[in-house]
Amino acid sequence: MFKRMSLAFLASASCVGAGLHQASAIEASLLPEPTVIYADQPMQRAAAPVRTAYNERSNMGGGFVEFLFGDGASQGGRYQQQPAYQQQPSYEPRRPLLPQIEPQQVMRQQEDSGEPARAALDPKFEKQLVDYHGKEGAGTIVVDTPNKFLFLVQDDGKAMRYGIGVGRPGFTWSGVKQISAKKEWPAWTPPPEMLARRPDLPRHMEGGPQNPLGARAMYLGSSLYRIHGSNEPWTIGTNVSSGCIRMRNEDVIDLYGRVNVGARVIVI
Repeated sequence: MFKRMSLAFLASASCVGAGLHQASAIEASLLPEPTVIYADQPMQRAAAPVRTAYNERSNMGGGFVEFLFGDGASQGGRYQQQPAYQQQPSYEPRRPLLPQIEPQQVMRQQEDSGEPARAALDPKFEKQLVDYHGKEGAGTIVVDTPNKFLFLVQDDGKAMRYGIGVGRPGFTWSGVKQISAKKEWPAWTPPPEMLARRPDLPRHMEGGPQNPLGARAMYLGSSLYRIHGSNEPWTIGTNVSSGCIRMRNEDVIDLYGRVNVGARVIVI
């Protein structure tokens, strides 16, 4: 009797195992084929399917019998193999491109950048009445080259002081001269020495607002030097000329009306 029960049990186990094995085969056949991803293909947003693999079967017949008599480490259970790591596309927003600049705007920027900065006139170079403690008599012009001032000596220890531009390094001078001539809106003929240094200068220029001698000129003896106005008032207070004494046009007009031909000029 015991022998018949064992045979019946084994037969039923074999049927159950065969049924489970057939069910596993049908289930495996319904699984989709795994997707293979190549490096040169674009990334897909959908997650890769889970790949299903099986442990190698033992020689116990598989199915329910292997479950009963197999070891715990190899019970024919399925395991899930995680897909390889895939780099996800970056969602960082792209940096916006700089707006294009119109050609007219580029030209304006170039013109603005090419325009030299012109400093405002220092208030100390404004025309003003000051105390004078020198020994020169009234009507004498004293040119203080190092400090960029011209003094017209007045009575009672006073002097009218003006800001000036003087000769650049190598063109400063000192001495005593007299005003030999006065001219309003003088014409300008550069001397040969200046033309040798600056051949680009015009050979002659009539008087007017664009003339480098400005609104007035007072000639100093037989020399090439003058006290004159300027169409570049921002150069007052600097070493800029070839030896002449520059003044603002409004200042040279004021001085022109206060002095006479023959007035003494002391340049220090």
